[in-house]
Amino acid sequence: MAARDIIIKPLLSEKSYAGIKDKKYSFVVAKNANKTEIKLAIEEIFGVSVEKVNTAIVSGKLKRQGKYEGYTPDYKKAIVQLKQDSKSIEFFDSLS
Repeated sequence: MAARDIIIKPLLSEKSYAGIKDKKYSFVVAKNANKTEIKLAIEEIFGVSVEKVNTAIVSGKLKRQGKYEGYTPDYKKAIVQLKQDSKSIEFFDSLS
C-alpha cells in the first residue's frame, strides 16, 4: 500500500489538540494498516522521526434522523509520538 493510502486524514479534536505540544499527532488511517506501515508512511509523507504509534478501532455511533436510525462508519485512528529531536509537523503548528 502507498503511504498516501494509509494516512487518510488528520484527526482534529480537543484531545488531539492537547497532544500537539508533546509532539503527539492523531490521524485516521486505513483499517488494515499495521503500526509499522503507519510509522513508515508518516516518516515518508512529513519527513519526521517517529518514536511510537498507538492505534485504536473506533466504533460508529448510533445516529437518528426522525424515526430512522443508523450507525456512522467505524474507523481506525493512530496516535503518533515523534522523537524529541524530530521537527514538528507543519500542518499542526498553526493549530496549537
